[in-house]
Amino acid sequence: EVQLVESGGGLVQAGGSLRLSCVASGLSLDDYGVGWFRQAPGKEREGVSCISSRSRSTLYADSVEDRFTISMSRTVTKATVYLQMNGLKPEDSAVYYCALRPGSDWDSLNRNDYRYWGQGTQVTVSS
Repeated sequence: EVQLVESGGGLVQAGGSLRLSCVASGLSLDDYGVGWFRQAPGKEREGVSCISSRSRSTLYADSVEDRFTISMSRTVTKATVYLQMNGLKPEDSAVYYCALRPGSDWDSLNRNDYRYWGQGTQVTVSS
């Protein structure tokens, strides 16, 4: 069974940095995509970034382009996906989730394309 566990969230001042980690275990797939999503109180969950396991192609939301970087390291049954967040802004505050979807023919920030989800990690950016 696929399991996703996020870590690395916390409280940081505006302009600071955090690195989130997502460990995906129980993988029996070779081709999959992993995405980072976030949800602030009262708002819908939105896609932040994603990466594909084979091509390592990436996609970013406009709001985080040039500030966030996604990367992946993997073995046959496990993958760790990082989200390096620099130049954080108060509007980046949210619960951050990682998610996984089988296949990576295209990059997607649509939450409906993802099948497995982690429990989330809180990121709070103070002004």
